[in-house]
Amino acid sequence: MAPVRWCVPGERLCSLEDCTPGHGTYCKHGYIFASLAGYVVKSCDNDTSVLSVVRDTDSLLLPDVGVIVTCKVMSIHQRFAKVQIMFIGNRALKNTFRGTIRREDIRATEKDKVEVYKCFRPGDIVIGKVISLGDSQSNYLLSTAENQLGVVVAHSEAGATMVPISWCEMQCPKTHIKEPRKVARVQPEFLQT
Repeated sequence: MAPVRWCVPGERLCSLEDCTPGHGTYCKHGYIFASLAGYVVKSCDNDTSVLSVVRDTDSLLLPDVGVIVTCKVMSIHQRFAKVQIMFIGNRALKNTFRGTIRREDIRATEKDKVEVYKCFRPGDIVIGKVISLGDSQSNYLLSTAENQLGVVVAHSEAGATMVPISWCEMQCPKTHIKEPRKVARVQPEFLQT
């Protein structure tokens, strides 16, 4: 029962004389058509070939408004940070999505005093919440304006994983140098045991 090929909805797969329709298919004018986007799978059931369409659910996973995502900071600018979304909840994505954390969405208070470079650095791992899907030219808009959102992993210039010492600072365990960050208070469901 190996996948035969990829198909899209409405694609003609074969004649009804060759196979019987299974999950994700429909019949019309003596042919079997795909009703889903996915892989065409041919299986045998009591000397009858059954043609089905199976979805690859992980590749169809998309960020939605209100979901918690884990992302990596790619670059910072004066007014925003560019990120790559790598996880939705605790599910890893096969393909990353681009996101933006705007300066006004970093903290819940004193938004006008926020300086992006004091909150994030390229390479930081951040937990954020999707607040807007954007449009075809822009990225997902994310927020870290809650206590449980923000930087969860950061590396110092010495290459060590930094330790949070307050809600706005992390410290290198090797050099003891402190760096500013928007530190997340990590919730138990995100801790690995």
